[in-house]
Amino acid sequence: MSSCIEVAPTPHPRRVLGPRGEPIEVPADWVLLPPGDAALTRRVKLAGPSLQVIEPRGRKKFSRGLWAPAAHVEAAQQALLVERADPRYAERLEAGRARRAREEARYEVDFANAVIDVLAFSPRWRSLAQVLAVRVTAHATPVGSGTVARTERIPLPERAEAALIAWLRHQTTAYDDLDIPRVKGLRREVRRTLAERSRQVLARHRDDTGHAAVDCPLCRALAQPAPPRT
Repeated sequence: MSSCIEVAPTPHPRRVLGPRGEPIEVPADWVLLPPGDAALTRRVKLAGPSLQVIEPRGRKKFSRGLWAPAAHVEAAQQALLVERADPRYAERLEAGRARRAREEARYEVDFANAVIDVLAFSPRWRSLAQVLAVRVTAHATPVGSGTVARTERIPLPERAEAALIAWLRHQTTAYDDLDIPRVKGLRREVRRTLAERSRQVLARHRDDTGHAAVDCPLCRALAQPAPPRT
C-alpha cells in the first residue's frame, strides 16, 4: 500500500512543508524523482514511503516531483527498463492508446449531445445548436484542459451547461477585457451577471422567431472561424 504524503515546496532544496504546515527534512538517502513518468512514479509510491511535492498556483496544483528512497527509485527504474524492452510492452501500450482514443471519441459525442439537449433550440436554430455544441465540446473536453467537462463529480448535463456558459462568457461578452478589482466575491458576481445575460441570449433561440445575426452576440461569435484544436 502506498504511504505517500502530499507536501509543499520551500526555498530550501531538501525541506518541505507537511499537511499541517510543519517543516519536514528530506532524508539524505532520498532523491527527487521528476514528474512526467506516471508508471515510474506509481511504482515508487507503491514501494514504500514517499513525499509528493505539490505547488498550488491559484486554483490549480502542479507536481514538482516525488521524494523517495534512492534504492526504491533505482529498483523501479530497472524493473521498467526490463518491462519496456519486451516487444509485448509496445503492443500493450498501443492497445491502451487506441482504447483511450475510442473512449475520448465516445465522450466527445456524448458531451456534444448533452450540450444540444441543454440548448433546446427550436428547429429554426437547430443547425446553430450543432455548431455551438461542436465549438463548446472542442474547447472543454481535451484531456488535461482542467475544465468542468473533465470532472466526474457532477452529472453530464450539469457539466455541459457549465461548459456552455463558460464558452459564452469568453466568446460573447467582454469578460476577458474587464478589469475586475480584487474584491472578495466580485469576480463571482460578475460571472453570475454575465451568465444570466448568456441565458437570455440562448432563450432567443428557443422559438422560431427570427432576428438579425448582427444584433446577436452568439450568431456573431459563431460566424467567426473556429480556433484550431490543441
